[in-house]
Amino acid sequence: MKGRRKVEVRRVDECRTLDEVFRHCLPAFGGAFLRRAYTILDQAIGMGCPMTMAVAGPVTVSGQHQAWLIPLLETGWIAYLSTTDAVCYHDGHRSLDGYEDGPIHEVPIFGDDGALRDEKTIRVTDMAFDEEVLFDQDRLLSAVLASPEFQRRMTGTELRYRLGAIFADRERKMGVEPGLLAICHRMAIPVFVGAPGDGSVFLNSMKLWAMRQAGLIPAYEFDLDLHAEVFEACAYHRWGLFDQEPHALATLVLGGGVPKNFNLQPEPALGQVLGLAGVRGYHFDVQIVTAPVTEGSLSSCPPAEAVTWGKVDKDTYQQATESLPADYSMVMPFLVKALLDNRRRYEELAAQSGEEELSRQEAKARGYLRPRDGYRLFARREELCRSLEQAVRENREFLLESLRYPLATA
Repeated sequence: MKGRRKVEVRRVDECRTLDEVFRHCLPAFGGAFLRRAYTILDQAIGMGCPMTMAVAGPVTVSGQHQAWLIPLLETGWIAYLSTTDAVCYHDGHRSLDGYEDGPIHEVPIFGDDGALRDEKTIRVTDMAFDEEVLFDQDRLLSAVLASPEFQRRMTGTELRYRLGAIFADRERKMGVEPGLLAICHRMAIPVFVGAPGDGSVFLNSMKLWAMRQAGLIPAYEFDLDLHAEVFEACAYHRWGLFDQEPHALATLVLGGGVPKNFNLQPEPALGQVLGLAGVRGYHFDVQIVTAPVTEGSLSSCPPAEAVTWGKVDKDTYQQATESLPADYSMVMPFLVKALLDNRRRYEELAAQSGEEELSRQEAKARGYLRPRDGYRLFARREELCRSLEQAVRENREFLLESLRYPLATA
């Protein structure tokens, strides 16, 4: 019948690339979810959409950032990152003095946790480190936050940008590969944390604040400007919709929680709250989560539910979104490898025929071959925030009217 998709498969020993495996060897069930997630990412990259990422979970303590996240960031496809304070905190462990053999080691998931506690070993699933690593990380962060350059109000993106520079210097000194914040600093990729109070970077700031309150130190002036940070995220979303070809955004959500929610908030902030016209949600949305949709949290809700809020484009979601029920640590290395292999193939073809000719032959090549330097949005944040401020001024009538609501009298 018309409209039916015929099931066709290819033997895996006939496939030369991971791209072919994803397209031809995953016909059904969970495999088909994975195939759709891959092909949507391929479409978004080929279309040239700036992509945002939300990452929950201990990617830095587990080394996943070095395995597949940093290689993905270094493509230049990613506009900004939404993650947790813990991801930023644990990113610093490999830059600490005294851990030349590496601060992280592997332990059984179902071992003797009482014995680990007795030997002062901290466990994160099957990753572990000495308790002293936390104390050393706290000392480093306290020294950093108490230093003169941090004694003012700033956004969390600036805090993490500056931390990235400090971690990068220490990583060079230690002779280890750059970590997540170091790469984001080098590429000027903004790093957002929607719940900064729920992590140890901020706990160390709280310690310094408490010491000031108790009169143990004369002053401590660091403070997070959450209003400016949320506004900055809105400015980047508006840039993607109105200033940057193809005037559409993609998002990749790994895990759920606050990183996912923060990543989806710019659309309602711009359209619903600030009342700006023409604001749309994400054109492409791929999420990989383990939470069942019936449990009702934001972590589990599929892109279709986000359509009802305006966070995902209602005109594209049936073809350009997927929620893959999986542990992202199991599939991301293969997805990223396949996408990087695609880029390498286009680079080889461009070397033979030229990028312009290749783009005429294969439309996706231009999107794949975007400059590796990336969008460097943090370096443009003041310009983009000023542009959004002007749009707010021009929307004066709506915004003033939005303040009026009859309040009950006492």
